[in-house]
Amino acid sequence: MVPKDARIARFLARPNRFVLRCDLDGTVIDAYLPNPGRLWELLLPGCRLYLAENRGGVKLPYTVVAMEKEGVPILLHTHLANDAAETLIRRGLVPGLEDARILRREATFGDSRFDFLLEKDGREMVLEVKNCTLFGRTLAMFPDAVTKRGSRHLEGLMRLERSGVSAGVLFLVQWPYARYFMPEHHTDLLFSQTFLKLRDRILVEALALAWNADLSLGDEVRRLIIPWEMIARECRDGGCYILILKLDEDTRITTGSLGDMDFRKGYYLYAGSAKRGLTKRMERHARVRKRLFWHIDYLREKSSFHKVLAIRTEKDMECVLAAGLKRISRWSVPGFGCSDCSCASHLFGMDRDPMHSPDFIGLVYDHRIGSIERELESEND
Repeated sequence: MVPKDARIARFLARPNRFVLRCDLDGTVIDAYLPNPGRLWELLLPGCRLYLAENRGGVKLPYTVVAMEKEGVPILLHTHLANDAAETLIRRGLVPGLEDARILRREATFGDSRFDFLLEKDGREMVLEVKNCTLFGRTLAMFPDAVTKRGSRHLEGLMRLERSGVSAGVLFLVQWPYARYFMPEHHTDLLFSQTFLKLRDRILVEALALAWNADLSLGDEVRRLIIPWEMIARECRDGGCYILILKLDEDTRITTGSLGDMDFRKGYYLYAGSAKRGLTKRMERHARVRKRLFWHIDYLREKSSFHKVLAIRTEKDMECVLAAGLKRISRWSVPGFGCSDCSCASHLFGMDRDPMHSPDFIGLVYDHRIGSIERELESEND
């Protein structure tokens, strides 16, 4: 399933979605990454990578197969996840598919192609497999990047079910300590809302896998809890967000009611919120042409848009988020964006790109995953 002669390298950078720059025995090389996910919380500088040597006319010399987190191998190669699914099905380890038989890999229905065509209870069944590499301590989520293709797959499975063809989706979580699984509604609300429609209509399973040090599949497979009620509560277009802007030089800006203010060059992180219409609010911040209304609009006019990250939740978390940004930032702008609360500021600065900062990535994932994880643990302990 996984090449036994994998070599160990260290992660340096990611020039594009499908290429990782690595240190292999003191030599800097580029390796192919067959995984389009963002992998922000995994691909941190210096992390260990498992590389398989490419043979036969492949442009890059190596392919990234897996990486390590806290000494635990994490499978990154999305195509090999299907090999793992086949092994689990043949061993009867997938709940609901214990007696299923694989007819073939890949099956096309209409304009969609799915991973497996099975036979179960004398009927054909279509199964889609998703590789999940986004997790906290006990909560795993999918996807970690917007996937229109993934949403189409879920819609296609429901259409098959309506036409009389059995269907299912299997999420393989590459973290043996996971206990719960949810769709990642912060990043991809459409996928999450589509996932919610699957309940009681098709087979939906999430399994946590363990990989041995030699990258062989471990014997332990855990069935994860899918908290449907929490998913229904959280999958709404409201919550808070972090807007990241870049100012290329020191600039004096007239900032609405705050008057003239001096802004030093660097990256600015703004904590905002919208109880409804969070997507439209974030899209507004990405535009330059608009009526200037909030403090942040004046800074946005003079800076470049870098990124905006949603934290969708029914809880009022804007000030908590601002406090977290204050702890990891280099400076703050007094009185900015906090006229309706008691905070000293909702705008913070960093000299370097926060997307390359482990502290910032950790803050984002604590608000996206950690807060839900703690609630789930409290409810189930």
